[in-house]
Amino acid sequence: MAEPLVVLRDVNKHFGDLHVLQDINLTVDQGEVVVVIGPSGSGKSTLCRAINRLETIGSGSITVDGKPLPEEGKELAQLRADVGMVFQSFNLFAHKTILDNVTLGPIKVRKMKKADAERRAMELLTRVGVEAQAEKYPAQLSGGQQQRVAIARSLAMDPKVMLFDEPTSALDPEMINEVLDVMTGLARSGMTMIVVTHEMGFARKAADRVIFMSDGQIVEQAEPEEFFTNPQSARAQDFLAKILAH
Repeated sequence: MAEPLVVLRDVNKHFGDLHVLQDINLTVDQGEVVVVIGPSGSGKSTLCRAINRLETIGSGSITVDGKPLPEEGKELAQLRADVGMVFQSFNLFAHKTILDNVTLGPIKVRKMKKADAERRAMELLTRVGVEAQAEKYPAQLSGGQQQRVAIARSLAMDPKVMLFDEPTSALDPEMINEVLDVMTGLARSGMTMIVVTHEMGFARKAADRVIFMSDGQIVEQAEPEEFFTNPQSARAQDFLAKILAH
């Protein structure tokens, strides 16, 4: 049996008096799509950000591909190359073209030749459906297009795992599906993904496993069908009743 790709053991994190992650144990296998849901303030984003060390943890351990998270410096840059991250905000470089946004990491971190990086970038921009925008600047694109570029930019680093932290929550409703469609395609292609989202349709369709968090704890986890039709905990039942009623 292959080792899990991402392993969190007894992870704790405090913000002052607030215990935002409480004894978190989680393993994610190669090629698995894990969707993390739960009420606001449940620790979902903090969990996501801890996996590529944007948040430090107080105690416990996190390993990616068998290696503990590095403290800083070169190893940390390497980790962030191996762990792609897509945020609520698109974080594209405003003064660089779309193509340059996607080739920057591979050229700088992976030491790829410019021509190779550009060829790969165009393949990825085509994959996410924005190849026609390659020479434009981020401000000239819609939010949905910018988020798809951000996904392509992460993919250009050939990451081992992709983290998505509420990637559609800043988008207008009509743009959400174009991003979720790209993510669903990615999930089906075998990419290992950890997705924090409010989009229950996506969780149902694309997840291998749904993790429900509340108050800094993983309360339950199950396959999507099982979770949505038969949640075990009162907190999950309450959460689903509220969101599925709309």
